[in-house]
Amino acid sequence: MNTTMKNTIMAVSTFGGGAALLCLLTFIHINQGNVDLPFATVMDALLRPENTLEHHTVRTLRLPRAVMGILAGGALAVSGVILQTVTKNPLSSASTLGIHSGTYFAVVVTTIFLPSALVGNGIVTAFLGGLLTFGFVYVLSGGGDATPVRMVLAGMIITFLFSSLTSVLQIFYENETRGIFLWGSGTLVQNDWGGVTFSLPFIGVCMLIVLAFAGKLDTLTLGDDVATALGQNVRNVKFITILAAVLLTSVTVSIVGPIGFVGLVAPHLIKLIGYRSHLLLILGSFLWGGNVLLLADVLARIIDPSFSELPVGAITALVGSPWLIWLVLRMKRNSSQENGAVMAGRNSIGLSLGRVLPVLIALIIVTVGVSLVSGNYGFEPLVGFRAFFGEGSTFMQDMILNLRLPRALVALFSGAVLALSGLIFQGVLRNPLADPSVIGITSGAGVGALMTMYWFSVSAVWIPVGAMAGAVIFFFIVMALGAKAEFQPTVLALLGIGISAFGSALIQIMVVQADLGVASALTWLSGTTYAKGWEELIQYLIWPVLLLVPVLAFSIKTLDVLGLGDDTAKGLGLRVVNVRFQMALMATLMAASSVAAVGSIGFVGLIAPHLARLLVGSANQKLLPVTMLIGGVLLVAADLFSRTLLAPNEIPSGILVAIIGAPYFLWLMKRKAA
Repeated sequence: MNTTMKNTIMAVSTFGGGAALLCLLTFIHINQGNVDLPFATVMDALLRPENTLEHHTVRTLRLPRAVMGILAGGALAVSGVILQTVTKNPLSSASTLGIHSGTYFAVVVTTIFLPSALVGNGIVTAFLGGLLTFGFVYVLSGGGDATPVRMVLAGMIITFLFSSLTSVLQIFYENETRGIFLWGSGTLVQNDWGGVTFSLPFIGVCMLIVLAFAGKLDTLTLGDDVATALGQNVRNVKFITILAAVLLTSVTVSIVGPIGFVGLVAPHLIKLIGYRSHLLLILGSFLWGGNVLLLADVLARIIDPSFSELPVGAITALVGSPWLIWLVLRMKRNSSQENGAVMAGRNSIGLSLGRVLPVLIALIIVTVGVSLVSGNYGFEPLVGFRAFFGEGSTFMQDMILNLRLPRALVALFSGAVLALSGLIFQGVLRNPLADPSVIGITSGAGVGALMTMYWFSVSAVWIPVGAMAGAVIFFFIVMALGAKAEFQPTVLALLGIGISAFGSALIQIMVVQADLGVASALTWLSGTTYAKGWEELIQYLIWPVLLLVPVLAFSIKTLDVLGLGDDTAKGLGLRVVNVRFQMALMATLMAASSVAAVGSIGFVGLIAPHLARLLVGSANQKLLPVTMLIGGVLLVAADLFSRTLLAPNEIPSGILVAIIGAPYFLWLMKRKAA
């Protein structure tokens, strides 16, 4: 077969087949609804409209939704093409670089504090938020010297940070943000043609600009130096096309909310077919982006035939997260990635356990004590002291002994087991970025817990079993993918992003189907110690400390041997595969017990081991008790501030930890880059 014939077949398949599929999906999409409409009625409504209810349903409700899906999917796909070219990063898209989270946060802030500024569906606010977010990610990841892995990691952490801040605002301003939760997960719901008529001019202008710069984008792929030598003004080309990409993202977010992964999947479909010219890449990506998003919306309404509106963003994440994982593994095979990781604690203070442990224990006692005597009425040490020793009122005694004390202990034990889980994962995977939340274990536990609560409708006693089952399943997935990636630290962290995104999508779907209140759903998903007591402490947290910690104390030295490398460890007689599996399984069970008790709390398992290394060095026998105590005091302090910062309102503890942990993670990345 000659080249001309091959190119013709490829073009017919890509554009002709894509257009045919788009027509088919549009027709299926229009036919979905609470009321079934005959084929003839739909065709008459499109071609020969009449003033009937059925025709109005097709033309003013269903058709605008389908057209908006095509426009939004196409815009997000083209944005992905531009971002991948400009950043030289095949993993770039509005979702992986955090642009979606920035636009969403900006819209929520404006909705609450400056609603008068939400002109034009808030597109100005969304655009500025997206532009600033891209700038943050680009600079923090190293700018022009950023590797794909580092850039996406920075995007992930920025997403965590903005998502946490957004959740705080939605919890405390539930009335002002009512209706934003579904939109914030991505939805194509349209009640008229308003969204289409608003977005079409913006998307049209951006498309014209991008198509005009298609040749210049081709030149950029040769490298900045070559492009400059060929007469291109590289800085201007990048600036204008990035503005167009962010505007394409912003206009879709302002209408349908943040819908992730379309900008990752569609461009790579066209690239896999064989197209490299940006003119054809842009046109093909727009066409297939529409297909991807329409297909996701069709699937969302097939999964939930009650039409209670599953967020289409969750469906695109279900499809896109495995795609991200595949791309990461493919990138690992085809190119050399950085083998290092963000190392923390190399230069330790070198304190002895005899000096560190008493200080940490005293700090825990002080923090728990302050927590017991702090409440809605402020800091009351005398009242609390008297009540604790049985001299105060019955009300205060009950408040301290049955509410504040068990809650503080739940925070203490949860923080300790999360920190220890992070320490083990970092040692087993030789990955200082490892944390139960970063590599997807916490997400799996959350999926298992929610399935137990809302799908199987069993007794609450089974919630920890569900959490552990979900965590173990995700653990097996992590270990299998980690083996393929040769447990390369930063690549494994990227795989964790994909796994976490998949779990988060399942959680979003279950939250919507379970019809949880927005505030309660966000609170549980963020992780909270609110209303936790003796029951959670005894059922979920005591046993991992009593059973698993002694086992770990006995076998923790094997992590030091694993740190020498697999070949050296095998030479020293260590059964590497068995040890790695057993230790990681124990870490998974500890993370699952914490999720069952307090929900999904991230970053404790990342921060605590790093701080411990700074204090006592890298010997794991020393790190075990120090890491547990630091994790415990971190979560007790987070619990204290969650109750008192905005009393009588509460901030979920997990959000506070994320707000602290995300900047710390970014600082680690910046430190390594420097």
